[in-house]
Amino acid sequence: MTGAYPDPISRRFITASVMAATVMNSLDSTIANVALPHMQGSVGASADQITWVLTSYIVSAAICTPLTGWLAGRFGRKRLMLYSIVGFTIASGLCGIATSLTELVGFRLLQGIFGAALVPMSQAILLDINPPERHGPAMSIWGMGAILGPIIGPALGGWLTDNYNWRWVFFINLPIGAAAFAGLWFFLHEAKNADRVKLDLFGFAMLALAIASFQVMLDRGQQLDWFSSLEICIEAVAAAFFFYLFIIHTLTARQPFIKLSLFADRNFLAASVFGFFLGVLIFAVLALLPPMLEELMGYPVVLTGLVTAPRGLGTMISMILVGQLIKRVDPRILIGTGLALAAYSTYLMSGFSLGMDESLVISSGFIQGIGTGLIFVPLSTLAFATLNPQLRNEGAAMFTLIRNIGSAIGISVLQFMTVRNADTVHARLVEGVRPDNPAVIASMPDLDFSSLGSLARLNGEITRQASMVSYVDAFYALFVITLVVAPLILMMRPPRKGVEAPTMHMD
Repeated sequence: MTGAYPDPISRRFITASVMAATVMNSLDSTIANVALPHMQGSVGASADQITWVLTSYIVSAAICTPLTGWLAGRFGRKRLMLYSIVGFTIASGLCGIATSLTELVGFRLLQGIFGAALVPMSQAILLDINPPERHGPAMSIWGMGAILGPIIGPALGGWLTDNYNWRWVFFINLPIGAAAFAGLWFFLHEAKNADRVKLDLFGFAMLALAIASFQVMLDRGQQLDWFSSLEICIEAVAAAFFFYLFIIHTLTARQPFIKLSLFADRNFLAASVFGFFLGVLIFAVLALLPPMLEELMGYPVVLTGLVTAPRGLGTMISMILVGQLIKRVDPRILIGTGLALAAYSTYLMSGFSLGMDESLVISSGFIQGIGTGLIFVPLSTLAFATLNPQLRNEGAAMFTLIRNIGSAIGISVLQFMTVRNADTVHARLVEGVRPDNPAVIASMPDLDFSSLGSLARLNGEITRQASMVSYVDAFYALFVITLVVAPLILMMRPPRKGVEAPTMHMD
């Protein structure tokens, strides 16, 4: 041991172990998506029912994420991580052997419950075992696991499903979980300052109910046509009501579930808001690209994974570089550069067309990957640069939760925009398709308006064109969002050099 920090060898093993846990958890947020049709046939579920495999995981993880800080203080960070890894790994194995939809959804609920602590606690551990001057490189390593998992998840899930079967998207977690558990068991020591604060049960219950209602509303909104559905209206009212009660309780309770001092820190507040929009930017693109490529361009699943993989490569390269640059360059400059690259990439995406080849998809994705890495690492560093270390557990949980809520809202809103805009554009295009329109005759000289087959083919092409326009508009909306959030960079300040805040060292 060097001083109060782990010795270099122990630090490497701890880092590798928490990285394995982070990757394992972040992979499961997207890896199962491409396998849903195969699961549907295997467990005899309808298209509507099988989506609960995704919803159950998202909702349970969202509910339990805010509880992470209290659990770490009450039971200790090491114990929480070990229990979470064991529970998540066992739940993954159970998902892999599930024979009915009820079993699969139930085990996915368990996955979300046990996996909620893995990402925020891995971040807190890496900050804790490294001195302040190494926080930048530590966050670059952590960021690779937190960001690369969702990026490579669809490609890996598609490959496992095509070459083996859908059960392997869960079985792959077993060796990863075992390795992560062994590394933390032997090398991670418990923090000294376990905080025995009593749980604000009412505050947690109100926040959990608000998040659960909100997440279910977002997940099922597009499927049920949003507020034309009574279910969605009930969920929206419930989310607003429970969140109102949570806010009132938090402002009046002596020891609220979420400490307001978290958001008194300007860096943490600005970084959390910025992280919300970063979640929109990253995950909305990941949600929009695969269906666009597969449904409109006719790409098979494997090819879709290949052309989107450079995004992950760009993220990895930039995170490796930024881990060193952050020691010499103002983190705000790195965030601004990354945001400019992210804006440029979404601007390129707004130029997609049905006649393009894969080169534009690859180049725009690679550029966005570089930009994401330049943003994510400095942002994670600045978020905790001036925060009281006593709030680190709770801060890591809230930082993760806010980013996840941003991704959920971003995906839902942009998918809603895409579907509705496609209908609007389709209606507008149909207005000009008439036998007396010379443009129609010139582009489709063999079109027979008296043939149902010919008209069906024409309608299919119009639908395809309208859908492409709606995707392009969604990417342009993301471009605008990146420009709008840029002023938030000015609200953050870098840590003062030569000033080291007291840290929660490990034994």
